[in-house]
Amino acid sequence: MPELPEVEALADHLRRRAVGATIGRIDVAALSVLKTFDPPVAELHGRAVTGAHRWGKYLGVQAGGLYLIAHLSRAGWLRWSDRLAPAPLRPGKGPIALRVHLGTPGQAPGFDLTEAGTQKRLAVWLVDDPAKVPGIAGLGPDALAVGADDLVRLFAGNTGRIKNVITDQKVIAGIGNAYSDEILHTAKISPFATAARLTHVQLVGLHDAMGRVLGDAVDRSVGQQAATLKGEKRSGLRVHARAGLPCPVCSDTVREISFADKSFQYCPTCQTGGKVLADRRMSKLLK
Repeated sequence: MPELPEVEALADHLRRRAVGATIGRIDVAALSVLKTFDPPVAELHGRAVTGAHRWGKYLGVQAGGLYLIAHLSRAGWLRWSDRLAPAPLRPGKGPIALRVHLGTPGQAPGFDLTEAGTQKRLAVWLVDDPAKVPGIAGLGPDALAVGADDLVRLFAGNTGRIKNVITDQKVIAGIGNAYSDEILHTAKISPFATAARLTHVQLVGLHDAMGRVLGDAVDRSVGQQAATLKGEKRSGLRVHARAGLPCPVCSDTVREISFADKSFQYCPTCQTGGKVLADRRMSKLLK
């Protein structure tokens, strides 16, 4: 799933490539992707793109007073082309859900919003205020803007596991499964630790880890082509998706906790005092 660094890089890509261009046409290949109907997407035709933004893990382009906002979910992506084919998309054919032509179709660049797999969760809204997107309205503070003192307030009385808490977008916006693994590993905190029971030293370490992990990922991602961002993300991961490999810090074996189609990874030596956590496949941790 694209998280804060990748979505910020995609927004930057659109700022550099799309801002100033005129929207020639929008093709919708999957009607289910649209979560709003008024105004219609045709309202964007002929409007100039005036901005590109990120709200947590939401990505959007602005055209005057309207915002076309997408949540890429688990398998969605933005694919840029320097020249898109002029023919309208055929509904239900292929992974493309929505296409934005920037200029005269067939003579200009643009981008597709695509989604792989059978679980279709990619969502798009056209609104005159980003707060009208329910998920954006409920976002907590952005992970790159939250302060160390804010964590004390946000975690007070929260009896949830820290892995769940920092990936709850209503608590902190922008962190997903992969970067939460990296942040907790850097902070040397067990994913099963209770948020409200973290010490002041642990909270300071967690805040520092959030800034370092996300900041480094943004620095590596911004400026990349959209097509290379996924590979760039994988190359920077130290524990996530590396189960069975040696921890780059202590050389212990990275372990995995699995539930259904989700999993997370951690290092016992760095994070749990050497204790190997039970693989609680029926646990509510990952629900």
